[in-house]
Amino acid sequence: CSVDCQKAHRKQHKKACRQRAAELKDERLYNQGHERPEADSCPICTLPIPLPMPKHSGFNTCCMKKICDGCHVAAQKRGMLDCAFCRIPFSDNDADNLAMIKARVQKKDPDAIHFLGQNYFHGQMGVQKDIRKAVELTEEAAELGSIGALFHLGLWYTTEGVGVEVDEAKGIEFCKKAAMQGDADSRYMLGMYEVQNKRNYDRAVRHWMISAKLGHELSVEAIKNLFVKGLATKKQYTEALRGYQDAEEDMKSHDRDLAKKIKSERL
Repeated sequence: CSVDCQKAHRKQHKKACRQRAAELKDERLYNQGHERPEADSCPICTLPIPLPMPKHSGFNTCCMKKICDGCHVAAQKRGMLDCAFCRIPFSDNDADNLAMIKARVQKKDPDAIHFLGQNYFHGQMGVQKDIRKAVELTEEAAELGSIGALFHLGLWYTTEGVGVEVDEAKGIEFCKKAAMQGDADSRYMLGMYEVQNKRNYDRAVRHWMISAKLGHELSVEAIKNLFVKGLATKKQYTEALRGYQDAEEDMKSHDRDLAKKIKSERL
């Protein structure tokens, strides 16, 4: 319609524009983040690390890299007891590890800044617990591109009792930014938010369908629970399960199977 029409019916046009803006925002939210970020892959074998990543990999403070258990075991088999990526010897001394982290923080390494923030949040690695400092560092890491930092900010701002003043709207925006870059945990959280706060099961399933296909087991279980309650279809659950199984298959390797076997034998 013409400019005159828009001026004469401003209220109607304003409502339509807001609706279209919301639709475009939703399109971006659901159409992006269907692949996991590069940081979720082991830098040695280049395969995505199974979720949850801390269960299937180690984080090395020398180079700020997540090394999958398979590559760690393969390196040990070759007699390599140092970092499999940068070859720097491991240290069990908190002061030494903290010094390496801070050296990378000085160079504005987002992963190092995020990791240091986590240590302040939990009071680990020889630093005193300081929630304010943790949030400052994590927000800096997020601004520098750390997807993990976006996830933790989303978690902190939407969770009661963690020491951060709850700001649900702010937290959800952090989750959305991370999810749109392929963070499966953030995508799962968005689905939980839709169920618990909005009772919008269709939107929740759309989120969980994406994260399930990224290899997120809890998302499959969430869709299954809705299916059992009649709030999701059998087709949706089947699609999520198959997508999850395909993702799991793509993350397998001989070395990872061996590492899993070794871990199970130690239990």
